[in-house]
Amino acid sequence: MNQSKQNPVVVVMGAGNATGSAVARRFASEGYTACVSRRNEEKLQPLIQSIEEAGGQARAFGADARKEEQVQAMFRTVEEEIGPIEVCVFNVGGNVKFPLEETTSRVYYKVWEMGCFAGFLTGREAVRYMKPRGRGTILFTGATASMRGASGFAAFSGAKFGLRSLAQSMAREFGPLGIHVAHVIIDGAIDTEWIEELFPETYAKKKDDGILNPEEIAEVYWQLHLQKRSAWTQEMDLRPWMETF
Repeated sequence: MNQSKQNPVVVVMGAGNATGSAVARRFASEGYTACVSRRNEEKLQPLIQSIEEAGGQARAFGADARKEEQVQAMFRTVEEEIGPIEVCVFNVGGNVKFPLEETTSRVYYKVWEMGCFAGFLTGREAVRYMKPRGRGTILFTGATASMRGASGFAAFSGAKFGLRSLAQSMAREFGPLGIHVAHVIIDGAIDTEWIEELFPETYAKKKDDGILNPEEIAEVYWQLHLQKRSAWTQEMDLRPWMETF
């Protein structure tokens, strides 16, 4: 198949209603075909519709990022039927809070699968297609928990610490081969319905730009992709101006 006539592709694993969707829309606005994924494909339809109504191209995939065969099948389909993967964004969540003694082994393992193991599967598959072409961008979404553990967040922090080290290792291994790997620490609350419902006092800061705007996060992801290899960013943090650190 001649891919030279096809649009470049951005894969977004974990295209939720906030950051993931914003990233997909931003890249689609630049002519990329947005291949977006989450476990429930039906939940992706509003995103697909918004991209297409804006003149972009998108395709939805119902895939569990923790399942190796599903991740492999998705990447294979994208490359064979849609176009060359130029950018891969891993944005799967998994933020839960449990006191340690109430954290079951099942919960801990599931959070690790979502936040870390799924990142490994996604990053590995992206590399397998990017490496022969000698180019590509792989972006991992981190969190405050990537840098420091907090009370009640042992599972989430463990997963995010692991994802950060994965990103570092991949950057060192594949940067010399032309693949830009970066880890973005989202240090603060994001403008989501979840924050609005559970943390109304925090959400009230939105009027003063006190929480992170998903569209502005997406703009940073786009700019990371545009960076020249003489000045690549491996890690950066994003936070509202009033967030303490």
